[in-house]
Amino acid sequence: MTSRESHAAIPSYVQLCKSGESLRRIERIQTLLDPCRLCSRACGARRLQGEKGRCSTTDRPRVTSFFPHFGEENCLRGFGGSGTIFFSGCNLGCVFCQNADISQQESGVEVSDGQLADMMLQLQEAGCHNINFVTPSHVVPHLLRALAQAVERGLRLPLVYNTSAYDSLPCLELLDGVVDIYMPDFKYWDPERARRYLQAPDYPQVAREVIREMHRQVGDLVLDSNGIARRGLLVRHLVMPGALDDTREILTFLAQDISSHTYVNLMDQYRPANRVGLNSYPELNRPVRTQEMQDVWRLARQAGLYHFARP
Repeated sequence: MTSRESHAAIPSYVQLCKSGESLRRIERIQTLLDPCRLCSRACGARRLQGEKGRCSTTDRPRVTSFFPHFGEENCLRGFGGSGTIFFSGCNLGCVFCQNADISQQESGVEVSDGQLADMMLQLQEAGCHNINFVTPSHVVPHLLRALAQAVERGLRLPLVYNTSAYDSLPCLELLDGVVDIYMPDFKYWDPERARRYLQAPDYPQVAREVIREMHRQVGDLVLDSNGIARRGLLVRHLVMPGALDDTREILTFLAQDISSHTYVNLMDQYRPANRVGLNSYPELNRPVRTQEMQDVWRLARQAGLYHFARP
């Protein structure tokens, strides 16, 4: 159940770094980098040799921006903002992606582990409530190495893992005790829609396994006395045109297989973008209708969910 803590606890990753466990995790996760098996795409790219993976990234992660973000969920942004670090590249290929210039093009600047640690500390100094890694699945080894440096220099903020949920279980298991807040999206339930729109027919199965593991690690979302998230699971679902049946299955899964206390953000901001704008996918070439969103809220409550993120 979503609950509130009266004080800010020190994140568990701090102790992992101080005990030396983080170094052991880094060594193990490096083995997933070349050939690359960091995400469920498991493309096998020799990234340490300069080969680009399905995510269009070699061994040097690219950051497109980092700043206190006031457009995230209220429990993340609070009054100081969510300290977002946007990584370029993505392991999916969503035809409707509204950030295709970041996810599907080689944008941004390559950064070192030290530079990434500097960004985390600058965001903490700016008064952010958390460090929010956006699309991090393909750069987890770099995050762990940078985190070890940042902890030595005083990083103490909760870590948010903001992902499409197309992660790999071996990678996630190594993040147990590192990530404080998991924020996966759950896009589609139907494999054929996932194939057509995400370029990943196994996405629904992977997302279910991934979200189960995330909840096992961190449980339901916990808020502090100011309503700021400290630890737990927050699931996003972007409502898509003509896919109410997928939404129904996703909400039922969250309520029955994960927890009826799951904190959910039902997002209504879909607009045609990326390849949809070329009329290649006419069924997606419209915004979500008001009636569709009303039906989604009804389905969520019928499923037994009641903790919803507010903008």
